[in-house]
Amino acid sequence: MRIISGKYGRRTIRPPKDLPVRPTTDMAKESLFNILNNKTYFEGENALDLFAGTGSIAFEFVSRGCKEVIAVDINQKGIQFIKQAASDFGMNNLQTFRADVFRFIQSTSKKFDIIFADPPYALQGIETISQLVFDNKLLNTEGWLIIEHPQEIDFSEQKFFVEHRKYGKVNFSFFTQP
Repeated sequence: MRIISGKYGRRTIRPPKDLPVRPTTDMAKESLFNILNNKTYFEGENALDLFAGTGSIAFEFVSRGCKEVIAVDINQKGIQFIKQAASDFGMNNLQTFRADVFRFIQSTSKKFDIIFADPPYALQGIETISQLVFDNKLLNTEGWLIIEHPQEIDFSEQKFFVEHRKYGKVNFSFFTQP
């Protein structure tokens, strides 16, 4: 895996082999950030990476100039890896939280310009993530929520849904806060 663009572009990310994660592929990540480049500015924005896994998306947010990035995951080994890699890269604006994502969403008072969620595909409650984000007012006006999900889940009828994109087996649903 690698950081695609920005200040830390082309740097390699080497997570432990035994992390129980399904990282977003470089191709899908590059496509995602090409779409986001046309929807938002990264410079100076606050971003949240839910179910952060290896931290690949969080690292990309930092590299592209986000002011503050928070990575949340329940897996202690994953959080330790993200912390160490952020330190090695000199990413002082990346914070990590080892927490249940659903509890974090309900307890944080922070607001974000971009939220990315990549839950395990077999996780119960994936379809509630967007509602929880909007009910808890986590997005700033004109902010973006992106959920990576299996093709069996259809978010198109949910509030604030904008579009769906598919890249191989990877599906992204986009929502915005009007």
